[in-house]
Amino acid sequence: MKIKSAVLREIGAKTPYEKSQPIKIETLELDSPQKGEVLIQIKAASLCHSDLSVMNGSRPRPVPMALGHEAAGVVVEIGEDVIDLELGDHVACVFVPSCGHCGPCREGRPALCEPGAAANTAGTLLGGGNRLHTETEIINHHLGVSAFSEYAVVSRNSVVKVNKEIPFEKAALFGCAVITGVGAVVNTASIKLGSTVAVVGLGGVGLSALLGAIAAGASRIVAVDINETKLKQAKELGATDVFNSKDADVVEQIRKVTGGGLDYAFETAGVVPAMDVAYGITKRGGTTVTTGLPHPENQFSFPYVSLTAEERTLKGSYVGSCVPSRDIPRYMDLFQKDRLPVDKLITDFITLDDINKGFDLLAKGDSSRIIIKF
Repeated sequence: MKIKSAVLREIGAKTPYEKSQPIKIETLELDSPQKGEVLIQIKAASLCHSDLSVMNGSRPRPVPMALGHEAAGVVVEIGEDVIDLELGDHVACVFVPSCGHCGPCREGRPALCEPGAAANTAGTLLGGGNRLHTETEIINHHLGVSAFSEYAVVSRNSVVKVNKEIPFEKAALFGCAVITGVGAVVNTASIKLGSTVAVVGLGGVGLSALLGAIAAGASRIVAVDINETKLKQAKELGATDVFNSKDADVVEQIRKVTGGGLDYAFETAGVVPAMDVAYGITKRGGTTVTTGLPHPENQFSFPYVSLTAEERTLKGSYVGSCVPSRDIPRYMDLFQKDRLPVDKLITDFITLDDINKGFDLLAKGDSSRIIIKF
């Protein structure tokens, strides 16, 4: 079938993207789903910094590539051996498909699925190969989804069935921002009731972590960013303290106000200066968690002795250490009970044709989640 899709053909284009137009809206041929795959009609997709990281070269991926991974839609065709989905089911997309058979999957850690990671790096689907092409070339898939398209063929393991009562534009958030941010708090860190928490970097993932910390019973939540709009939003969402990390002495400020630092600090920006702040404001005996995905060449250093002498813990969190089929329904249930108001992260709506302009907005920093409605 022929579909309209947003295709990235140039990595590292100059900003503003509205002028350089690295993403082209093209008509592509989409093949039918194969064994273990489904065809979904995309109803809503949101712009994420992971997409932006491919565009600017921080996360190198093969081009041409049909971008997009945070989305929700409707199942319209089912491939062979898919027995637990029906036509008309609503689904949220997950950006790491899990095979269920590799070592991490058998250990209950599907976010670390080895075949899933290999497929994502290669720009293919979990089952191998590509389903998108023109008459003359293959188009790579972004994180097994390619959601900035009217339709997408994905692995069954790239989607989670969701409650039809939840609007698509809100359901889309749960497949990346919510499971990454909330999951980092409740799965990776397993914060305790009454803990003190800092979130450094207030994009969609960071604000989701803030909401997760509130839901998990944190007693104090310090929000840190370089953008005053984001700090204001964090305060409105429930942060008890906000600090601008442009201040040269921000670490000293926070340690003074909190009596030596926080129990947990979550770095969600994916840049070394943010990680420096997060580690610096973690108290003795505390835990620093990062969800950031910096350029592979970036290095982070810290006083080696502090790990031992201060009994520090430093952890990475990918996809929020989640089991998506378990956690997405749980988080959606909390959302429906007004205990996880992630819809407040949505700041803008755009059309597919305005996608380059949308990424300019995201890069500027004032927007949390920008939604494309189809």
